[in-house]
Order: sequence, then C-alpha cells, then structure tokens
Amino acid sequence: MRALSGGRGTAGRRGPGRSPLDALIMLAGVAVVVAAVTPIVSRWLYNQPDQRLVDLEVYREGGLAVLRGASLYDFLTEPPQLLPFTYPPFAALLAVPFTLMSWRAAQWTWTVLIYAALAVAVWYAFRDLIRRTGRWAPLTTGALVAAAAWLDPARDQIRFGQVGMFLLAMCLADCCTRSPRWPRGLLVGLALAIKLVPGVFLVYFLITGRRDAFVNALATAVVATLGAFAVLPHDSAGYWFGALLQGGDRTGSVAGTTNQAINGIVARVIDQGPARTGAWLVLALVVAYAGFGLARRTTCAADALAGDRATGGMGTGRIGTDHCAAADPASGPGAYSLLLAGVTITGLLSVLLSPVGWIHHLVWMIPAIGALVGDGRDTRRCLSGLAFWIFFLFPLPWWGAHLSGTGHPPITRFWGSLERDSFGLAAIVAVVLLGTWLTNRVTRRTGREDPSQRQVEVGTLAT
Repeated sequence: MRALSGGRGTAGRRGPGRSPLDALIMLAGVAVVVAAVTPIVSRWLYNQPDQRLVDLEVYREGGLAVLRGASLYDFLTEPPQLLPFTYPPFAALLAVPFTLMSWRAAQWTWTVLIYAALAVAVWYAFRDLIRRTGRWAPLTTGALVAAAAWLDPARDQIRFGQVGMFLLAMCLADCCTRSPRWPRGLLVGLALAIKLVPGVFLVYFLITGRRDAFVNALATAVVATLGAFAVLPHDSAGYWFGALLQGGDRTGSVAGTTNQAINGIVARVIDQGPARTGAWLVLALVVAYAGFGLARRTTCAADALAGDRATGGMGTGRIGTDHCAAADPASGPGAYSLLLAGVTITGLLSVLLSPVGWIHHLVWMIPAIGALVGDGRDTRRCLSGLAFWIFFLFPLPWWGAHLSGTGHPPITRFWGSLERDSFGLAAIVAVVLLGTWLTNRVTRRTGREDPSQRQVEVGTLAT
C-alpha cells in the first residue's frame, strides 16, 4: 500500500500483508459511518409506512408492472402519495430484481446501496485528501462519508429512496478515472438510459474533446433504449412520445419549494404563462452558455496542467483521450481538482437547467466541496469547502418557505423568498466559483508563495 510522507508527496511501501493496526483503522472507518448514518436510517426507515422511501416504491411498482404486463405510465402508487412512474422504460427493467424481495428487504438493500454509492462518490471527490493520509485513509474516508451523509440533499436521497446517488457515482467514475477498465462513456450512457438529466455529459464530452467517450455514451444509451423498446414496445412508445412530453404535469409542482432549478426559481416569482416560459428559457440559455464555457475552461486547464507535467512543461500531452492524464496522481492534485471541478460544474448544470431539479439532485455539491478542498493544503480552499458544507447541512429552502408565507412582515417575506431559492442560488455560485476562482487559483504561477498554501506536513499520518 502506497502512502504519502511529508509535504513533497514521496511514496514509501510497507511490507506485504496488513497489520492489526490497519484492520483497526478499517473498522474505525466503518464504525464512524455506521454511527453517523444510524439516526438518518432510523428516522426514514422506521417512520410511517406510507412515508418510507416513496420513490423506491415507484421504481418497484414499475418493475411489478413489467412482470404483470401492465402499462408503466398509467399506474399511481398507493395513497397518500399517488406517484406516477416518470422514468424511461429501461429503468423499470432494472427495478425488476427489487420486486422479487419483500418490501422491507428492498428498503434495506436500497439504503445500503445508496451508502455504497456515496462512498464511491466521496472517494472520487476527496481522492487526493484521502491519499495524503496514508494508512489512515480508511478512517479519513469514513469521516468524509459521514460528513457527506448529513448534507440535506444526501439525507433526502435516503428519505425518498432516490436514484441520484447512483447517477452521481457513475458519472464521477466515468469522467474521473485515470484509465477505466470499461470504455469511457459507458457509465454515463447507462445513467442517461436510466434518467435523462445525465445527458448534459454528452455536451461535456464534446466540448472538452472527449469524442470517444461521447460516442461510447451515446451508443450505450441508444442500445439500452432500443433494448427496452424490444422488451416493452408499447411502454417505450408511450414514454418517448407521450409521458416525456408531459414534463412537470407528471413530476410534480414546478413552483414547489423543492424545485431548486432555474425554472422553479422563476416559477415562484412569475405566474404561469408566456412571460414565465420566456424568462426561464432566456435565463437557462445564459446559464447553459456560461456554465458549459466554465466547464470547458476548467477541464482544459486540467488537461494542460497534466500535459505540462507529463511532458516536462512542453504542453504537448494528448488531451481528451481514453487515458485521462489529469486523473493520474502523477499529474498532481491541482490537475485533478480542476478535472473534478469541470465534471462537477456539468453535474450542477444538470440540476439547474432541468425543468425540475429537486433538492435531492444537489448531491453534486459533494464533489463541488471536494474540488474546492483538493488535497487540503490550501487554507482558503478548505474554508470555502467548509462554508458550502455548513450551508447545505440545513433545510434552508423550507425555512424560507415558512418565512415567505402570509402572516409575516413584507421584509421578512422578501428574505424568506430568497432563502427559499437558496440551494439553487448556491449551486450557481458554486459553478462560478469552481470555474473562475478555483481555476485561477490552481493555475496561477507566481514566484511568491501564498501564505495560505504552505506545505503542511502529514508524515505522522503515513508510514
């Protein structure tokens, strides 16, 4: 096992096999996670039966409809939820295994899988910080998973039994693995076949020169969709030419507090009509143009840093190939932070640009915090990441919804309205911060050392 010693990142090796201390560290990491998530799991898996993992119930009912030969897009779940199936037919096929177990077993299995996906996402988001701690990496990972689990969007993933954590882990693994064992783009394509919002990564692959990944992702999504057409032709036609076009009518109230997309923010200000639609389209186009531009700028800066490191500063390394040099630890934490930032900006755009971007979709703030923190050597970056973590710990939009209601003074309702949109606005701030401040800070080359970037020795944490 490799470990980093000191501030220069030199590597050393321990002998073969694990010591008893390594096993204890691993157990401590697991114990930290279990202790942290137990209150969350206890609350949402032991509350009223009709409030437990209601979105998992939708997936499971979709799988049951497949087995029964019933229509996917005509059923509603049991009262009081009455939720329809809103996903592509391919997602219903994947849900079939959960119909073969009891409802209670399905809940526990899904919850464990969500936290497994969270652990994967945390590894990619905080890779360099975790690697810095050497043999203590399992404990570091456990602490970071515990901290991420308490973010409001992550708690909502458990509350509703959502699929967003899986999509997050799949997209991060596809985009941030140095040399994947699978064709790069495969996981994004599968995510796109399950839910449409990861389609923004097709744009990301194109604008950053990752054309092979674009082709792989598109081909995977098409093959999965055509496979679903072959198995469920009626439902597939009904989705792509019917249910999909109904949009917000099936997914819920566009103006509801939980919709933190640009469309939701506009809908809470402007009444339904052409003016609202026009305002949304204009703002969405502006955010899309600026956001994708920042994602490209950040990712190209990462590729350039990796190319310079790999070629001795000549800048002639290949960019956008299946081997991602920016994800290579040898390219340094700066290149990986910018790569992660570019991917995260794209993920946040999937929430902001969607007609409905629920609070639980904002699990993309986990890699946003990770990109800001990097390897933990830059104090200002760590403080900015900490600020976002604290901000997303609390259900601020719901507090704002209460304050913006009738019975409060006008000034209170005004600030309540802003707080109601706070997660969406914070996501926009994160996009700008990652694409400008972080990129400039990492790529800046000056002869004067920044006091906040002193090389912190962590040799005591590694052997």
